Amino acid sequence: MTRLLSVVIHDVAPANWAACQRLLQAVAEVADIPTTLLVVPRFHLHARQVAFENQLSHLLSSGHELALHGYTHLDPGEPRDWIDHIKRRLYTDGEGEFSALSTSEAELRLRAGSRWFEQRGWPLHGFVAPAWLLSPGSWEVLHASTLRYTTTLSAVHALPQRQHLRSSALVFSTRSRWRRVVSEPRNHWVSLWWRTQPLVRFELHPHDADHPRIRRLWMRKLAALLHERRAITLADAVDEWWPPQPGPAVCQGGKPDWLDTTIDFTRTSHADRASQMVQR
Repeated sequence: MTRLLSVVIHDVAPANWAACQRLLQAVAEVADIPTTLLVVPRFHLHARQVAFENQLSHLLSSGHELALHGYTHLDPGEPRDWIDHIKRRLYTDGEGEFSALSTSEAELRLRAGSRWFEQRGWPLHGFVAPAWLLSPGSWEVLHASTLRYTTTLSAVHALPQRQHLRSSALVFSTRSRWRRVVSEPRNHWVSLWWRTQPLVRFELHPHDADHPRIRRLWMRKLAALLHERRAITLADAVDEWWPPQPGPAVCQGGKPDWLDTTIDFTRTSHADRASQMVQR
């Protein structure tokens, strides 16, 4: 069995870039390995920064992967019930952008993100929803796209094949002290499953390098796993398990066949926010 490891850095955006750089530096202190960077084009509706994008281009040319991580990373809708409230307001603090979208709304955001990558000449193979929350409509759009993969908290999903690979993820929550405390036993429990799984994911968020105890914990685990696993990007891991079939690639310097660049964002149910989303 091929034993692989992917380090995935979430919420990559200008507002978080300094913290993301500290994460990259901490990873580099353990080993010089490729990572998958989950990029948010308009994180919290902030404007673009060319210098930030240039640094991402440099990382891409150095062997790292850039994947799409929502479009705004915001979920402005109202939860339907108390269970929905827990998922969208407690599990994630109003940032599960794709958690409750209709098919048309999900398509608009996915197309906008793909267009954003295409305009910068970046290849795009994967999409990871903020907080891994995907509505049925979002799944429908992903299966109709030419993206290679998406992930959930417990698996990597090959989209064209509609198959999945069980893959446990080390994840910390650092928003509060109690979340940091709970993260440790949770990740210990997850690590018990690693030996039976071909791919282990280190899902790191911007401030996971800013809390000394958390930083030491995941750096030690990463160093130990690298003795027995090969580090690889998510896109390369998917290609090893499900070799790509002949057909159009997504954003390889040209427009994918399903990408309509004349998209009308005013059709979304959140028209005011959507009108801001396309401003550059």
